[in-house]
Amino acid sequence: MSKNPTKQAQEDGGLLETVKVIIQALAIALVIRTLFFQPFNIPSGSMIPTLLIGDYVFVSKYAYGYSNYSMPFGPNVFSGRLLGASPKRGDVVVFKLPRDNETDYIKRVIGLPGDRIQVIEGRLYINGVIVPREPIEKANTENREGREVPVSTYKEILPGDADHPGVEHTIIEIEGDHGINDNTELFVVPPEHYFMMGDNRDNSTDSRIPPDLGGVGYVPFVNLVGRAEIVFFSVKKDESALTFWRWPWSVRWSRLFHAAH
Repeated sequence: MSKNPTKQAQEDGGLLETVKVIIQALAIALVIRTLFFQPFNIPSGSMIPTLLIGDYVFVSKYAYGYSNYSMPFGPNVFSGRLLGASPKRGDVVVFKLPRDNETDYIKRVIGLPGDRIQVIEGRLYINGVIVPREPIEKANTENREGREVPVSTYKEILPGDADHPGVEHTIIEIEGDHGINDNTELFVVPPEHYFMMGDNRDNSTDSRIPPDLGGVGYVPFVNLVGRAEIVFFSVKKDESALTFWRWPWSVRWSRLFHAAH
């Protein structure tokens, strides 16, 4: 027996409305992700203690304007940046790794164009001036062998300027001031480039290591994706955010809505 035409039309209309709602929701999500905020998860410990493995952060796409690399799938549709705004020293930034222009990295902006950057015996120098730091209560983190150990922890204050006060943040030194990257050459940041470092100074592949040795090198302005703003979710290391039935004990509840910088 055939269906009632009126009922069939209602069902078809209801299905069409559902499809339209789904398409509209996807379009809105795409616009938000492209122009405003994009979620990223933290897969490594290079930004400990600021960001932990298992943190999920929102990154503001509009903070530095837009380039091909800040668009989904990185289409080559224009050159340079639209509505570009320069990052400030101390910003925590997601960028495309310069040696492949595909891999997402997250580090802190240490050097601005024209800056002279060097690390000597574990101490950071910017334009010939040592960056002040003071020891604070030790944090616990994994060393290279995967064992949880207390590590040297410092409050570091990056230099500011007349318009922007110096950014205060926390760094750790797993190997004290004698790590493999605790003595570097003098770097001079080229125009339209930035020098990035991780807050986990002895366990961070960053601008201290040149690209031909597997590092980051200087990061072009065009490679910036956005500025990390807030931790909106966080699960313990080796836990999955998808296993919601484990959330009562796998989620780091105290980190939710924690500043990502």
